Amino acid sequence: MFLPLAGAGLAACGSADNAVQQPNIILIVADDLGLGDVSAYGSRTISTPNIDSLAHNGIMFTNGYATSATSTPSRYAMFTGLYPWRNADAKILPGDAPLIIPTDIPTMPKMMQEAGYATAAIGKWHLGMGDGNVDWNRPINPSANTVGFDYTCLIAATNDRVPTVYVENGLVEGLDPDDPIYVDYEKNFEGEPTALTNPEMLKMKWAFGHNFSIVNGIPRIGYMKGGQKARWVDEDMADYFVGKVKAWADNLEPGKPFFLYYGLHEPHVPRAPHSRFVGSTTLGPRGDAVVEGDWCVGEVLAYLEEKGMMENTIVIFTSDNGPVLNDGYDDRAEEMLGDHDPRNGTRGGKYSLFDGGTHIPLIVYWKGHIEPQVSDALVCQMDLFASLGDLIGGNVPEGLDSRNTLDAFLGKSDTGRKTLIHEAEGRLALRDGDYTMIPPYEGPERNYSKNELGNLPEYALFNMKEDPSQMTDIADQEPERLEAMKKEFSEITGR
Repeated sequence: MFLPLAGAGLAACGSADNAVQQPNIILIVADDLGLGDVSAYGSRTISTPNIDSLAHNGIMFTNGYATSATSTPSRYAMFTGLYPWRNADAKILPGDAPLIIPTDIPTMPKMMQEAGYATAAIGKWHLGMGDGNVDWNRPINPSANTVGFDYTCLIAATNDRVPTVYVENGLVEGLDPDDPIYVDYEKNFEGEPTALTNPEMLKMKWAFGHNFSIVNGIPRIGYMKGGQKARWVDEDMADYFVGKVKAWADNLEPGKPFFLYYGLHEPHVPRAPHSRFVGSTTLGPRGDAVVEGDWCVGEVLAYLEEKGMMENTIVIFTSDNGPVLNDGYDDRAEEMLGDHDPRNGTRGGKYSLFDGGTHIPLIVYWKGHIEPQVSDALVCQMDLFASLGDLIGGNVPEGLDSRNTLDAFLGKSDTGRKTLIHEAEGRLALRDGDYTMIPPYEGPERNYSKNELGNLPEYALFNMKEDPSQMTDIADQEPERLEAMKKEFSEITGR
């Protein structure tokens, strides 16, 4: 299929009518990866050559943002183009939560389907499955297939939550009908071991919150019974999903454009990289998991290159939120940190309203179409919906929070968004140009992960260009700007 690229302003690729083939699009989303975890962004303790290759040959954004400091809401925003705080269900979900994307609303993958794309979601999901009463032993509906993906192979939530199974096109893969799966987030099943009752079964220690059912020697959140043959082996998860991406690519219709969402589980807890990556850094399991994730990126892109699929393919690499060290397991991520700074000088991290909660790596690569560069344009993952819609001539509905910043994503402009609402577990802040305003919120200064949460007693104002670490509150120095941003915040959020 050959279509003109609406609004892209790109040079012709050899065709007489100045049209180029509709580009393939790959969206790779890491899990809890910080700016400072990527060597292209300055890490000197972790080497990420495959991600670096995208950065050095594409656009590396220094002001790239997720909408949210946790994964479920940031992914919700990416796929729907809507601020997640507009949906009360867009919060960290248990593994048995219902699908939180309404099946009757527009989504980015639906837009891709309508434009003639083959679509797939492979890897981490964490946006819910089913209607709230999931029977894991039967076809699950609604699922990710219902909101715009032709093919799906996913983990329902996170790798530290039950059920610890792969769900392919709404069906648990490898399920033995004689060993049905049961899941409960309130009470255990009689006789089933937990981290508290059977600590001798553990190969990984829990630090907090992860002392329920044991799978593969690792304690999880939630209780699970049955499905022994279907349960994943954590150390094999990277290879499993790389294999699924390759198998899907092998069965694509020749010449048909594709949209692939590839959700890495690295470096989310529990960090259990394959043995060939163990010891590849001096940072313990967390650093080794980052290296494993980089390997996944390299494997997938090399395979697509081998198949001749990279000549007209846009690759977008990013993370769902900022980094976290101790997130429930005793894997010595803090003790082995050394000089490594996963936050890259920002304040906070995952769960935080400070900049480190939503300031993430964001890289766009398009061979032959994007000049290598570093951009400080303010861009957000939520804007991929409207921007890619412009690029492919897709149907972008009115009323979205997603904004068309295509020129910034293609490196043709250093102007992105002007304003952005940041969200962290229901708390909101406003970014306007070079300034961030954080309203007062009650609550602890830090949470169990030791990240600063951004709960401040009074309104705070920070100049992000001059003070990226947010150590100097200038609210008293710029009262007029503060009042203007208060008004703007209220107009956008209704708060």
